[in-house]
Amino acid sequence: MRAIILLLILVVVAGIAAVATGFVNINQTQPAQVPSVSTTGNGVVAKGGQAPKFDVSTGKVEIGTGERTVKVPEIRIAPSGNQAVPANTAETTDSTQR
Repeated sequence: MRAIILLLILVVVAGIAAVATGFVNINQTQPAQVPSVSTTGNGVVAKGGQAPKFDVSTGKVEIGTGERTVKVPEIRIAPSGNQAVPANTAETTDSTQR
């Protein structure tokens, strides 16, 4: 039940967003008229009336391809100034200094 209510809320919000952004344009072309209702000795009689008419225009979404030139950043890795001396070199340096 919660899922249905959430889905209905999302549909209403999407509809409001579509109208607010101009993606959907709704214009009323014919107003509504209430039917005339009268009572007689035989009962209730209803005549006439009309439903409103609307003209709805929607936007277009077009998807296509095209060629573009994109600059891609270069990544360079430089060792820090405090390089560790390999273990083999440290032993040789110590033995030569003795």
